[in-house]
Amino acid sequence: MSPLTLSVIKIFAPTIISFFVGLLITPFLTNFFYSHKMWKKKSRKLNSTEHPGDKISEDFKKIHNEHGELSTPRIGGMVIWLSVLITIGLIYFNSVIFSNSISVKLDFLSKNQTLLPLFALIFASLIGLLDDILQIKGGEAFTDGISRKYRILVVLIIAIVGAWWFSNKLGISSLYVPFVGEVEIGLLFIPFFIITMLGVFSGSVIDGIDGLAGGVMISSFASYMVIAFLNNQIDLAAFSGVIVGGILAFLWFNIPPARFYMGETGMLGLTVTLSIIAFLTKQPLLLIIIAFPLLATSLSSSIQMFSKKYFGKKVFLVAPLHHHFEALGWPSYKVTMRFWIVSIICGFLGIIIALIG
Repeated sequence: MSPLTLSVIKIFAPTIISFFVGLLITPFLTNFFYSHKMWKKKSRKLNSTEHPGDKISEDFKKIHNEHGELSTPRIGGMVIWLSVLITIGLIYFNSVIFSNSISVKLDFLSKNQTLLPLFALIFASLIGLLDDILQIKGGEAFTDGISRKYRILVVLIIAIVGAWWFSNKLGISSLYVPFVGEVEIGLLFIPFFIITMLGVFSGSVIDGIDGLAGGVMISSFASYMVIAFLNNQIDLAAFSGVIVGGILAFLWFNIPPARFYMGETGMLGLTVTLSIIAFLTKQPLLLIIIAFPLLATSLSSSIQMFSKKYFGKKVFLVAPLHHHFEALGWPSYKVTMRFWIVSIICGFLGIIIALIG
């Protein structure tokens, strides 16, 4: 078996396994979600960029699916990270129990490529799960779960640990600038890393329509899977593929009408992990293109709040951006599909720039 063939199998086999693992565990998780009524008992507040009583708040109420939010479980992101963990465990123990040249080579758990993103995925997902459970079971005091400033603090802590790991454990303090080359930024790497992770996390507000976040995240992780493969970071490419497989399994049940929502346990884990993978490939600047739907969604909320505060006017009918299109009259499925298309095109563009840049 040629090295190229083995590398391709090493990437795509775990992706397929993760998908089927997700399909297999979902019925058990779904039964748990519904038997324990893992949904909000009270509707969330109106989007923070809106104000009760004005016309825009009425637009938000028209598109806001309160009934679905109060009857659909919101911790579906567990499907994703449990699929990843189970798949990694299966492949690792297979390499130990049935130790041979092929099974050992197929194991992609490595210190320099996958340990940090795996830790980040687990830690951030568990914090997100706590947030979701507080929203579900926490009563009036935790209607919106952990306050956003504390969620940001969690991401900040993960970012600081990640920056330290890159600098001290992996010896990375540079990044690749398209059409320029690798640029050493020294100590500036640490604040740049932190700002980037916070920026990607801010795009988690995209989780507002059935299937939207899942489709966008698949394109982003698949793009970095290809970039990691081009960099000969086969373990990292395989890890990205496992996440893609888990999201595909989640999306199978999340397309309208959603059986469950991703929740913070999905979005917090995925956004943090995506940032780390981007830095491991030394292509974090491509996040601007590859994760453009996340960026646009985050910017729409920021622009809305800034304009409302300083000019007393709204730029969008409703923020974030996907709700603006709904307020214009687009059906939610049309918004989702068009975001998917844009995300795929952005992913292709990012890969092309990585190839020729």
